[in-house]
Amino acid sequence: MISHILLDIEGTTCPVSFVTETLFPYAKSELKSFLHRHRNDPIINKLIHNAEDEWIKDNSEDSTRLRHESEKGQQTKDLKIEAYLQLLIKTDKKSTTLKDIQGKIWKEGYTTGRISSELFEDAHENLKKWHKQGYKLSVYSSGSVEAQHLLYKFTNKGDIENLFSSWFDTHIGNKKEPSSYTAIASVMGCKPQHILFISDNSDECDAAKNAGLCTLYSMRDGNPQQEPRNHPVISSLEEVEKWLNPKV
Repeated sequence: MISHILLDIEGTTCPVSFVTETLFPYAKSELKSFLHRHRNDPIINKLIHNAEDEWIKDNSEDSTRLRHESEKGQQTKDLKIEAYLQLLIKTDKKSTTLKDIQGKIWKEGYTTGRISSELFEDAHENLKKWHKQGYKLSVYSSGSVEAQHLLYKFTNKGDIENLFSSWFDTHIGNKKEPSSYTAIASVMGCKPQHILFISDNSDECDAAKNAGLCTLYSMRDGNPQQEPRNHPVISSLEEVEKWLNPKV
């Protein structure tokens, strides 16, 4: 009996194009000025320190080359870290520190009205319906929890942030590891089999299924991955109803 619905964002409730064509370019263009403007902010300084630690442990070819180049140059620490973060953006690395910083940048964009989020048409209607029916809605995304709150608060159709009960990002664990979903179930205070997880990534669905969750694979036009494997497929959140109520 499903009581909780755990949702990915990109490709599930929000078009991939909004993330790749609006959010990522905005963070990329604002990164340098943001780090400069907030260089005396203790919170941002802590994130910069986290980025430095991550860079030291990052032995990828591109990272190593950039580190050697930065050691030879006369750049300030801010510029060196900005160059590393830009590399992470370019290579689309799932860096928790990068996601935290992007969330801070997007917050400025949302609150000043420079950006607003775009959800699938069926997302608004069905999220509200499930909430009204008593299902506990939660988010699990590689984007920071702060970024998740902002995305649902500043949608082009209004604030729906209050529909969700829990928020999870990679601080709880890698989305492709079963242990992450076990931890989420523990935080939610329910058995894994009572959670329905919906994602457009088959590795994430595999991990959730191995942890005991029920899974649905979101296969929408524009999603880069179209490999559901053995997971039930939906192309709209309207189709979720029959999995919540099997007799329908």
